[in-house]
Amino acid sequence: MFNILTLNKIAACGLDRLGDNYTITDDESAQNIDGIILRSYKMHDMELPASLKAVARAGAGVNNIPIDKCTEKGICVFNTPGANANAVKELVIAGMLLASRDIIGGVEWAATVTGDDAAKQIEKGKSNFAGNEIKGKTLGIIGLGAIGILVANAAVSLGMEVIGYDPYLSVNNALKLSRKVRIANDQKAVFEASDMITVHVPLMDSTKNTVNAETIAQMKDGVIILNFARGGLVNSEDIKAALESGKVSKYVVDFPDASVLGVKNIIAIPHLGASTEESENNCAVMAADEIKEYLETGNIVNSVNLPNCSLPTGSTGRIALIHKNVPNVIAGYTNALASVNISDMVNKSRGDIAYTIINTDHEIPESAVKAIEGMDTVIAVRVIK
Repeated sequence: MFNILTLNKIAACGLDRLGDNYTITDDESAQNIDGIILRSYKMHDMELPASLKAVARAGAGVNNIPIDKCTEKGICVFNTPGANANAVKELVIAGMLLASRDIIGGVEWAATVTGDDAAKQIEKGKSNFAGNEIKGKTLGIIGLGAIGILVANAAVSLGMEVIGYDPYLSVNNALKLSRKVRIANDQKAVFEASDMITVHVPLMDSTKNTVNAETIAQMKDGVIILNFARGGLVNSEDIKAALESGKVSKYVVDFPDASVLGVKNIIAIPHLGASTEESENNCAVMAADEIKEYLETGNIVNSVNLPNCSLPTGSTGRIALIHKNVPNVIAGYTNALASVNISDMVNKSRGDIAYTIINTDHEIPESAVKAIEGMDTVIAVRVIK
């Protein structure tokens, strides 16, 4: 039996996938918690239970989770890449249209029109809200991950020219891109060529303030900037100065804070990117599947702090080790298991951390487990069966 703590409301279609072998609670004082499933709850000040083995974020961003602390304690952290990608893509396209055509201004004005000649007034006043079409414009995309790819392909379908940049573009993602998307060698090429720029990268020290006074200076006059990834990717003070000067014509942000609310030519959307029933369901299902697979088999899929690592089940015994990625450690673990026959094994690394799964033809002796636990290279040990 596994105990799961939910720190946010998680869609039932996801939790139902865990099955009868799971107890689910939202009581933070609950004991012997094996896994946590959450969305935006901030865990940084939370005391992590000693029993905790896994945390699954029903969403892509994990800046609300203390990743380093979890890694030190041997806790595997998952996210759900791509589960909300379509929802965000659709809102990005909506943001592009809202910024190009003064739809919001027109709707707000139309709501104030009164009188029997309202239709006549509207026909006369509509010219005040004229805009531009996005067909034929160039869209620049920084980050060609799950969301960036969908935005790029949708923009191509809408008749836009698309140029993208991603230094970590994977082969699989590249194969999903429309052949009409141009790949730039650096960000500057994207900034210089684009009428609209949308940012789709995680918020890290290296990406913070990706859009700032210096990079804005590289852009076309009247550029439209869209941020549906994280607020800190765009420097709010620099974007306001650029709006004031006219260098930037519109800024659309799905992560508004007090500094951008009510500012002319900023379209502040209240973090609606993944706020669809379909997206929340997809994220809940993926998060539940990931944590269930890890707790029951030790296999890791979509971890943000440990290497993805899987081994077929079926053997009598199975042990999983989170350990330091240093030379000559595997021999020590297999020597400790010398009394049983090892039928299969896999080892993967990620930076300073490694993960090993070992299958055996016999039950794993407690003495072997204790010997492995006593090694100074080991962070966490689990006997799966």
